[in-house]
Amino acid sequence: MNFRRFLGPLVGLVLIAAAYRAYGWGGVALVTGGLVMFLLLHLNRTMTVLRRAADRPIGSVASAVMLDSKLRKGVNVLHVIAMTRALGELRSPKDEQPETFRWTDAGGSYVDAEFYGGKLRSWSLTRPEQDQAGEAPVSSGVAE
Repeated sequence: MNFRRFLGPLVGLVLIAAAYRAYGWGGVALVTGGLVMFLLLHLNRTMTVLRRAADRPIGSVASAVMLDSKLRKGVNVLHVIAMTRALGELRSPKDEQPETFRWTDAGGSYVDAEFYGGKLRSWSLTRPEQDQAGEAPVSSGVAE
């Protein structure tokens, strides 16, 4: 069982009880106001990240190589969305764990990230194959 989901509300209740014991109802009002402010700040950050991500195509990133170098194990999905400023392209079946998302850059490189319970578990960078001249194939962007 995941006890971290109960830890936040439990800490809040302990703070409210300690404030009541030390300062009465004025302390309860002060601590409750602080907790509400914290929740509003968190909601504001989440909405800002999602608003920025809504302006970009799903699964796009400026540089997959830079994203690969910035990722670290254990960060949450919201942090990765904030780094890429785009929602990832879902590559796994919907609502099944682990979830796999892909972010692709203009050069064809992409990062596949695997999340379990909203936390980054693993990721891999894939670069396009290069031709014999040592250059990556360039697409003209025209459909044939």
